[in-house]
Order: sequence, then structure tokens, then C-alpha cells
Amino acid sequence: MALKQNLHNLKEKYKGTKMAPLFNGFHTFLYAPNETAHSGGHIRGADDLKRTMNTVIMALVPCLLFGMFNAGYQHHLQTGEVSQAVGGFFSGEFWNMSNFWVGFLKIIPLVLVSYVIGLGIEFIFAIKNGHEIEEGYLVTGMLVPLIVPVDIPLWMLAVAVIFGVVIGKEVFGGTGMNILNPALLIRAFLFFAYPTWMSGDKVWVTGAVERTNEIAAGSSADAISGETVLGSLAQGQEVAFSVADMFYGFIPGSVGETSTLLILAGALFLIFSKIGSWRIMLSATLGALVMGFMFNKVVDFGWITESSKFYALMDTTFWHHLLLGGFAFGAVYMATDPVTASQTTKGKWIYGFLIGFISVLIRVFNPAYPEGVMLAILLMNVFAPTIDHYVVQGNVKRRMKRLKAKTA
Repeated sequence: MALKQNLHNLKEKYKGTKMAPLFNGFHTFLYAPNETAHSGGHIRGADDLKRTMNTVIMALVPCLLFGMFNAGYQHHLQTGEVSQAVGGFFSGEFWNMSNFWVGFLKIIPLVLVSYVIGLGIEFIFAIKNGHEIEEGYLVTGMLVPLIVPVDIPLWMLAVAVIFGVVIGKEVFGGTGMNILNPALLIRAFLFFAYPTWMSGDKVWVTGAVERTNEIAAGSSADAISGETVLGSLAQGQEVAFSVADMFYGFIPGSVGETSTLLILAGALFLIFSKIGSWRIMLSATLGALVMGFMFNKVVDFGWITESSKFYALMDTTFWHHLLLGGFAFGAVYMATDPVTASQTTKGKWIYGFLIGFISVLIRVFNPAYPEGVMLAILLMNVFAPTIDHYVVQGNVKRRMKRLKAKTA
């Protein structure tokens, strides 16, 4: 009772002041606000934006924890301290806690910088404009560390987060008004501003020793770059990982994108909670399969030779594209963003299909940047309102025709 009374007193103290949004944001983080509507028709729901965002974060946590284990495992694999894990999820070498701590100590600063900078900007704009704090960045703050290289400098990440939140969201009016996915906009900013860090073909392995001629001379390096599967294929090299490794996630890659199994589990959780659109996920998968199948047929018909720089990715078994890079992660967690995705049922099918189709298209024809799902989603974010417009207009025309037929 004393705590409740103290909170009530603080609420009255800050009521009507510039700091009211800041207090209310913390006050309602775990508890639903007790304000009720006094006019108009309303439906009371058990959830709100904050609860919805927290549900998505829960779906992301397994990918984050697995990514920490995998970052440490890839480090020890490069240094020769462990061999390739045998037994998948039952491998003791992978689930060794030393793997987790190596990844944890490298990744948790990315999470902290993402949230401190991003939420700080949200608080500043809420206080400045006198509106309630919008919790849309709760998910973005978790997505960002999962889609950037583990070795990205913290200052670089901070600059990108500022750009993404201010230019990508606040200038449009805040959460619910942005036309581009903020997390992908942050990644796009990093890609175009600092391309050497975001090439998409290498992943840094912390603490390893670079095997070069300089080593023989007694000098050492701080890190070694390990090829990702997409990076190897883009350079026409053979892939050293099995399909099982790619599905479970025992491969180099950005923190959250490697384990297709856990991403699939997160997808089912989002669909069951009715937060993620299964239509977009399924149609994106179909689009990638169709594009990959078409490329396989181009190779089968002999229309492209092995000497072509596009051959390796074109010849990749079409359904393997679902396991490579960040496609699964993007299709589940970012293409389904309810703000930037299509809103109509038919539009979601078109929107998702084109994301999958274009992702594989970019992946094959742009060897310098084999990870195409980011650009595909951002492109379709721009066209989502247009897709919905023509879907709605098509429905209107069909209804007008039926009306005219009945009145004729």
C-alpha cells in the first residue's frame, strides 16, 4: 500500500509537467495504466503496444542466447581449441559455458548501446513534444544487435542508431508513422556509410590469431575473419558446412541469423500469439523458393557456365536459400513489422512473395553484397502502401460491378 501511495504521489507531482511522459513510461512498463476512456465506443483488450513489443522480444531471446554461444564457438573453432561440433544440439563442445561467455562479453555491449541510445532519443522527443513515450523501439533495440557484425565499433553503432531513430521514425511522427523498418534502416546506414564493416561476406571471430606470414615473424593480430556460407558461395568456393549445420545454426554469421530452427520456433510463437503475419512469412518463403528454382533451371539448361561469377549461387539447391544468411530472420521478424508491411490480406501475399523473390535475386546478382534480404524488405516497405492502394481499388471496382449488375 505504501508503494502504491508513493507512486500515486509521484504521478501527481509530475502530472502536467514536461517530465510526465518519462515517469509514465517507467510507471507503466510492467503494469497496465489505470486510465479509462470516457467517450466513444471502445473495446478493452488485455494487451497494449508495450505488451506486444515484449512478446516479440520473448521470441527473439532464444536467438540472442544461441548467438552468444555460437559467437564463442566460432571463436574457439578458429583458434583450434575445439573441433567441429558433432551431435548438433547435444554436443558438449558447443554448449560449453566458455563459448557463452566469449559471446556474451562481445555482444552485450551492442545490446546496451542500442537500447541506451535508442530509448534515450525516444525519451528526449517525448519530453520535447509533450506526448507519451512510444515503445516501438523496444523491439528495434533488440533487433539491431542481432543483425550487425559482432565486431562493429560501438561508436559506429551509436551513430547508426541515432540516424535510424531520428531520420527513420521521429521525423515521420514516431511509432506507427514510419514508412521504413527502423532496424533495417540502421543496418542500411551502416552498410552504405561503413561498407568495409558491412560487406556481408565475413564475420569477425574475437581473439583469434591471424595465420599470415607476419605470424611467422613473431607479430600477431587481434582477430581473424571467418568466411560465411554466403561469402564462400559468392566467391565460387565450396561450402564446408552441412545442411544440418546450417539449419541448427553452427555456422558463422550475424548474431541472430544463424539458427533457422530457433527462428522457425520464434515464427510459430508469433503466429500463435497473432502478432506475426503467417501470410507474409509463407509468401516470402514461396517467393525465395520460386526464384531459387528458376536459377537452378537456368543452370540445368546450360544457359550459364561454371566460369561465371554467378554460377555458384545459381547452382545452390533452391531450398538451401532458406537456410543461408539472414533470409529466415528477416522474413520472420522484420518483413512482418505491422507498421511498414502491407495491411490488406491480398497485399500481404504480394508483399511477402516479392520480398522472397527479390532477396534471392539480389543475393545472386550482387556478389559484393550476397545478403539481399535487407534491401528487399526496405524496397517493399516503400511499395507496401501502393500495393494496398491497388488491392483496395480492385475490391471497390469489383463491388461496383456487382452493384451495377444487381440494379440493371
